[in-house]
Amino acid sequence: QVQLEESGGGSVQSGGSLRLSCVVTSGSMGSHYCMAWFRKVLGQQREAVAAIADGEMISYADSVKGRFTVSQDKAKVSMYLQMNSLKLEDTAMYYCAAATGIFCSLTTVQALAVGGGMDYWGKGTQVTISS
Repeated sequence: QVQLEESGGGSVQSGGSLRLSCVVTSGSMGSHYCMAWFRKVLGQQREAVAAIADGEMISYADSVKGRFTVSQDKAKVSMYLQMNSLKLEDTAMYYCAAATGIFCSLTTVQALAVGGGMDYWGKGTQVTISS
């Protein structure tokens, strides 16, 4: 059973930075898989933030382009999200998720998340931005 674990969340002031990590702590997803970061605010739909596969197929939500950078370390089966110039509206619970056998785009992972199609999810890490 694949298990994902996020870390790196916290509280920072607007304009600050955080780096989130997602590590596969057990199980194996094979050699080709898509990993994605999502965020969710209470009462709102879960939003896909960034997706990455094979270190090359990378896509971002418009709301984070130019501020967030997703990267992947396949040797360590991990994914990172460098978040700069953080805004109040970035406050959310951030989750990492993974799926195999899909075309790794933000549109695809967003649709899969709505339909329950992402294979694996972490438990989330809270990011809180203050003014």
